[in-house]
Amino acid sequence: MSDMLKKAQIMEKELVKFLSDIVAIPSLCGKEGAVIQRLKEEMESIGFDEVRVDGLGNLLGRIGNGPRTLVIDGHCDVVDVGERSLWKTKPFEPVLKDGVLYGRGTVDQKGGLGCAIQSARLIKEAGLPEDVTLIIIASTLEEDIEGLSWKYMVQEEGLKADAVLITEPTNLNLYRGHRGRLEMKVRTEGISCHGSAPERGENAIYKMAPIIAEIEQLHKRLKDDAFLGKGSVTISNIRSGSPSLCAVADSCEVHLDRRLTAGETIESALAEIEALPSFQKAGAKVWVPESEYSTWSGAKYAMQAYMPTWVLEEEHPVLRTAIQSYKNLFAAAPKVDKWTFSTNGVGSMGMFGIPTFGFGPGNEVQAHAPNEGMPIEHLAKATAFYAEFVLNF
Repeated sequence: MSDMLKKAQIMEKELVKFLSDIVAIPSLCGKEGAVIQRLKEEMESIGFDEVRVDGLGNLLGRIGNGPRTLVIDGHCDVVDVGERSLWKTKPFEPVLKDGVLYGRGTVDQKGGLGCAIQSARLIKEAGLPEDVTLIIIASTLEEDIEGLSWKYMVQEEGLKADAVLITEPTNLNLYRGHRGRLEMKVRTEGISCHGSAPERGENAIYKMAPIIAEIEQLHKRLKDDAFLGKGSVTISNIRSGSPSLCAVADSCEVHLDRRLTAGETIESALAEIEALPSFQKAGAKVWVPESEYSTWSGAKYAMQAYMPTWVLEEEHPVLRTAIQSYKNLFAAAPKVDKWTFSTNGVGSMGMFGIPTFGFGPGNEVQAHAPNEGMPIEHLAKATAFYAEFVLNF
């Protein structure tokens, strides 16, 4: 067993205590203020060289001042608990049972974030390389729109990084990319009239119906990729408008969740919808929405709902260093894979081309699920990996 892993395992009780502390603080998207304060206090107690909250409400802790910058990113917001009857424990009262810590956010993704912050203790003890600046970020708003925090930090705050490590759950594997995500809205319009004589009007819902059927078939034809997998599209919401429930609908709108595999872009996805025969016959409209998001700090920031696909090439030096760091710790070769869901990597690498990979404790199947639980043995291993990678960067 490596010395770094031994040191991390000695910290296990502290790792569990810290994760329990931050899981016990509800931090739904846009309401992260209290957990940001707790994370800030921890960074300060560890002795980060600089700890600050940016204009959007993200927390940044810096160690070192070298010319090469490595960022470790973990979002501190969580999704809501859903149907409480499905939970065997109280979501925001962490419970340790049979080697698993249960609670909302243990896996997605306060576990990875907490380990990254605590790894700073090991890094400071070993001595950060003089040519490195390490920035650990507790980002916000990820659950509503991944990548927005990175858009703000890069474009508004001027953040520059040479590499990014995402701490989303990977089941202690190395992940080097995932499909992108795109939201689209399709709208048809009609002419309202009294529902007692629908032939006098033009029903927008009927115009939408064949479009829905063609979108279902489009999903089956979407591009596949050997590594990332197949692109997908599904309708996640539908609504209509009319003067009353006794009238023909004069508008209908559906919301599409489109997952983009390698080679697919916002332009290609929009063109596929526009090419549907029923879309053209209905004179429908399609667009990608842009929304303004409110943060816990009171700031507002807008972004279009396009999160680009990204993949770090297998031979990239950053990934090779990550693989070697893993081997140093665990005397075995890691599994190198991808996430099924989307992460802030859509910002760091998808938007800005910064080499990005992921390593995190917990299994991604636990994300957004009831009875979310983190295996305690993962915490020391993740903490050791973060320290080992930083020292080898």
